[in-house]
Parts: sequence; C-alpha cells; structure tokens
Amino acid sequence: MQATADHALERAWEVLETVPDPEIPVVSIRELGILRDVRRAADGQIEVVITPTYSGCPAMSQIAEDVAHALDVAELAPYRIATTLSPAWTTDWITDEAREKLRAYGIAPPTGNCGSGVPASEQPITFMPKPLPAPACPHCGSHHTERLAQFGSTACKALYRCIDCREPFDYFKPY
Repeated sequence: MQATADHALERAWEVLETVPDPEIPVVSIRELGILRDVRRAADGQIEVVITPTYSGCPAMSQIAEDVAHALDVAELAPYRIATTLSPAWTTDWITDEAREKLRAYGIAPPTGNCGSGVPASEQPITFMPKPLPAPACPHCGSHHTERLAQFGSTACKALYRCIDCREPFDYFKPY
C-alpha cells in the first residue's frame, strides 16, 4: 500500500505543478511558493497545503478551486486543501525560473532577499521600511525607473515606469 500512497503523492505534485497562479498565469502556484506541501494526512487523505502571498489575498479561493479541479481531473480524491498562514509567505520562495518568467511577462521580479532563512527569534523588528533600489525595467533592463503607485494591478505589486523606454510595468514587491 505504501507504494500506491507514494505514487499518488508524486502524481499530485506533478498535477499541481501545472496549476497557474490566477493573477499571473505564466507561473505556477508551486513556482511562486504558494503550494507548500502535498502529504498524507493521518486519515490517509491527500492533503494539499497552500499559503497566500498575503493574508488578504483575494485569489486564494480561486487557487483552492483550481487545485481541487486539477486533483479531480487526475482522479486523486479523496483529498483536502489546507491554507496555512505560518510561516508567512515570502518572495524568497519564488523560484529562479519563476523570476525569469515574470521578467519575460513584463513584471519586474522582487529584488534582494527578505531574510526568510533567519530564524524568527533573530529577526529585528523595524518600523521604518528600508529604502530599496529601483527595480530594473523588465522591458529594457534600465535601472532608471520611478514608482508611480504603491499598488499595481494587485496589492502585492507596485506600479513603476521606466524613464528610459517610458514603458509602465508592475514590480512584485519583496515581502
């Protein structure tokens, strides 16, 4: 029975790899780090663990529906979908491949590292955001960019414009 259980989990990972983010369809929920785990629960059901990019993310219900649909089509029932808020999602979980896909899609990926590797007990609490360097334009690569609005097409992105090529673009804010 263990081989069957392992096969089902492997199959679930493969199936869920193809589930796109509903707001940025060029990347999968796994590539963005939203898909946290696929495991066997104590009752034997497949349990899919997802984490929102932020606690008020309006796409989470759609993501859960898309996960359920993918598992249903693959005939992997019974399953359950669990949403967890801890640890909180961080842009550090976005894969390098997803960062390149974002750039090719016209969204500047987050820059730097948010320090998610540092234990929470050792992270300093700051009340003033540290200034970040201007993101590079995903169209021409110039760092000569300006922020037009704190929020872009979604709350997790800011709206920027390249001063050199004059193209607007979203910047995936680092968390």
